[in-house]
Amino acid sequence: MRGKKIGIMGGTFNPIHNGHLILGEMAYEQFGLDSVLLMPNKKPYYKDISGNITEEDRAAMVKIAAEENDHFQFSDIELKRSETTYTVDTLEELTKMYPDNEYYFILGKDSLDYLEKWKNSSRIMELSKIIAASRDDLDRKIDEKIKELNQKYHAHIYRLNSPNLEISSSFLRKSLKEGRSCRYLMPDSVLKYIKEKKLYE
Repeated sequence: MRGKKIGIMGGTFNPIHNGHLILGEMAYEQFGLDSVLLMPNKKPYYKDISGNITEEDRAAMVKIAAEENDHFQFSDIELKRSETTYTVDTLEELTKMYPDNEYYFILGKDSLDYLEKWKNSSRIMELSKIIAASRDDLDRKIDEKIKELNQKYHAHIYRLNSPNLEISSSFLRKSLKEGRSCRYLMPDSVLKYIKEKKLYE
């Protein structure tokens, strides 16, 4: 029996929004994935988690969003760690647990540009295929970067075409703090949770 094709989308998800979910859906569809893991970071090395939001609230919002899609799954593999979160450690752990699966790490163009600076980046490219999202069909720089990394590391990096939705968690946090509408920018169920818990006020 063959293993499954598993997409991985990590992030602070502070809060999770429709841009994240569309990216996961497009990857699922274009690459024939069996499921997509939505994986909140514990303590990423590259940024602080702002807004005084607890780990439990971030996890709850991701769970709520995942419940609305049969092929999305919440994963707490990184939240269970006590130390700084590194992608390579997550991939090592998943590969050890489910060695027959193929892992597809989903990231944006900005992250692809800095991939070589990540901890043990060559091992990341060995343990997973990488799906790099482009927001512009005419963006040739991402094609050049993919070609460069594939040749240099014998990697398997592919381009994902997705709708150009300029939504950011920081924009949402600011909007929520100022009492502005965030409808249609995130799932209604997540927005309801935020309002009930009085988050980001």
